[in-house]
Amino acid sequence: MFTKKDSSPTAPDAGFQQPAPSKRSSSMKSKAPSILSADLVIHGSIASEGEIQLDGTVEGDVRAGSLTIGEEANVKGEIVAETVTIRGRVQGSVRARQVQLTSTARVEGDVVHATLAIESGAFFDGHCRRSTDPMTDKAGARPAARSDAPASRPAPSAGAPQNAPEPQPVSAGMAKPATPAAPPPSSGATPPSSGATPPKV
Repeated sequence: MFTKKDSSPTAPDAGFQQPAPSKRSSSMKSKAPSILSADLVIHGSIASEGEIQLDGTVEGDVRAGSLTIGEEANVKGEIVAETVTIRGRVQGSVRARQVQLTSTARVEGDVVHATLAIESGAFFDGHCRRSTDPMTDKAGARPAARSDAPASRPAPSAGAPQNAPEPQPVSAGMAKPATPAAPPPSSGATPPSSGATPPKV
């Protein structure tokens, strides 16, 4: 049943080949995230087609297939990814199909997204815009149909007063009390003097 072969320290058999790496081991390598720890500071851009978990500081742009920004992480630059989960601080624009801002997130910049989720407690200072393809859209780009020019006013009708004041924009929290407009003078009657009471009609 068992036989002992004579093994001599000669040259290895020419027909012997190393086993080819299995597909399983190569696919497992691509699924493992690249982890950038909290004590890491990078000055420059990062690019990966896979998943990145960022816990340190990056001063530059980040491109990834999937990106998770940890609570202590800080990114100063543009982020472009398929999916982004932000738990830390981002100063710059974010372009991703799926964006999630957790309760500890602090984002100062524009977000272009296909889907956006913001948890209660997250800080977001910037503009967000939905796009069907945020990966190629620029964060600062606006649709061409919008215009910042004021709309033209229609011509006043024949019975409307000609000296009516134009409405003034009011900033939130800075509302001013409205001043009453003087009634237009009627033909034949003289306006009342200051201090006199108007006649009853």
